[in-house]
Amino acid sequence: MEAWSVDQVCSWLVEKNLGELVHRFQEEEVSGVALLALNDRMVQQLVKKIGHQAVLMDLIKKYKEKSQGLTSPGSPKEPAQLVQTAAAPDNEQSSSPANCREQIASFCPAENLDTGLIDQRVLKQRRNVKHVLARNKALQWTKSYVLPEFPYDVKCMLAEQKCPDHSMRIRIIEFLQADMTKYLEGSLYPTTQQYNDVVNTLLQAHPFLDEDGCGFFLWKRALKDRFKYVRRPIEDDEQVMRNKCKFGHRRGQTRKSLADIRFDEIKIVQIKEEAICLGSEVDEHISWFQQEYMKIEKDWREIDKRMSQTLQIRRKLIGSRTPLKDILNMFPFLKCPYQLFREFQLLTRTDIYKKTKHILESYSENILTSFSVVDNPINIALQENMKQHTDEDMLKYMKMTATCLLLPDVFGDDPSLFVIVNEKVQVSTPVLEVKNPFNIDVCEFSLYLEKERLTKVDDCVTGLAALIAAFHVFGIQCPTRLSQTLNFLETLIFDMHSPHFPSMKEKDAGFQHPVS
Repeated sequence: MEAWSVDQVCSWLVEKNLGELVHRFQEEEVSGVALLALNDRMVQQLVKKIGHQAVLMDLIKKYKEKSQGLTSPGSPKEPAQLVQTAAAPDNEQSSSPANCREQIASFCPAENLDTGLIDQRVLKQRRNVKHVLARNKALQWTKSYVLPEFPYDVKCMLAEQKCPDHSMRIRIIEFLQADMTKYLEGSLYPTTQQYNDVVNTLLQAHPFLDEDGCGFFLWKRALKDRFKYVRRPIEDDEQVMRNKCKFGHRRGQTRKSLADIRFDEIKIVQIKEEAICLGSEVDEHISWFQQEYMKIEKDWREIDKRMSQTLQIRRKLIGSRTPLKDILNMFPFLKCPYQLFREFQLLTRTDIYKKTKHILESYSENILTSFSVVDNPINIALQENMKQHTDEDMLKYMKMTATCLLLPDVFGDDPSLFVIVNEKVQVSTPVLEVKNPFNIDVCEFSLYLEKERLTKVDDCVTGLAALIAAFHVFGIQCPTRLSQTLNFLETLIFDMHSPHFPSMKEKDAGFQHPVS
């Protein structure tokens, strides 16, 4: 299968009753090597139907098991191979047939060949040996790593020993990343040693790439950044974030103890009991909210009154991690920017709209002239559009809009977690969607939550204020790759110190988001 072409892979799919996948595999040019390198995430992106995903992964797994020579658990052949390989690094003299037989005997003390039953300790030892072999395999491939076959234009550049420009560097890094992923069997998490060996191989083959003796660090940094970019679609995936919180994969978090889990369950039960005690009163409010929300002419004074009366139960529901869709269904006026700001003010005693407007007015000049955004396409578009207008209010509005869009770039954060310009929203956390930002007649600002539009807003000030308020009101944890931007904004909003534009050194300050 490793030597199969794309056409052979497609023929194999037809044989396995997966003909519906042929067109997609041809588009993505999935050869035999690529087929064996597919992991769960890649299959989910490649194949839409869950049934087809399961069948495909099962076929690949069975082929790998067959090619690796895996036999039944009762066969003595497998333990002999595993023990012999695992013991080789520690004692090279143990490879004789007599020693192998002794190792097999010690490895399988409780194996019952008559009944085919194996002691659980034996199975555990076998799994441990397999893990050792897997780690050794991951370390071994880099020692004899061979550079991939680069495209023709890259080969010409390397042969002429020309210093690559930015686009050529990206192409080289992309091919190295794809090649490493293939050797890692689809994993997107190489070790430091693997990064080092790949970059060393590149520089040994093409010494002129080691510019001023700093090439190793530059190429290694670029390769690591490429892997981070490839991993981005899954870092803020809702399921991945839940797993990180559950198993303690986020820095500073640990897996919950049974006592903590039990305490959370008791807390949820208490909240439900309190809601039951309130009974008809809460139901009456919720029913009224849902009916009033559908009306064209709304009684905002009564809405404010009832929202204040139900604040505590709403906070308890959010604190108990009730799904946001259910909360928005019960309290639909939280979709309105005015009520979102009012809820924020009830919680923090701060006028979020007023503070946000002051920040954009005060810091627009500093941000737009920051070195990190001078050549940004948004800033360039701003300068071009400003030439077409002379009205001071219009120019001020355009500068504030550009400032809002460029904030993450100034602090080195991920802009896709803050604002999406003329593209589709892909993240679950609160994010702004902006269309035609500098065209006053057709521009649109919307706040998205869990990939769905929460509300449409009038301008960048309202949009930015609603974004910040959403994190607090709904108790949403700030993404790590957006912490510097929100840290700057919240420092000014809550008057933690005298407002000033932070220097680049201050970007190292951590962000601890206050959860409501």
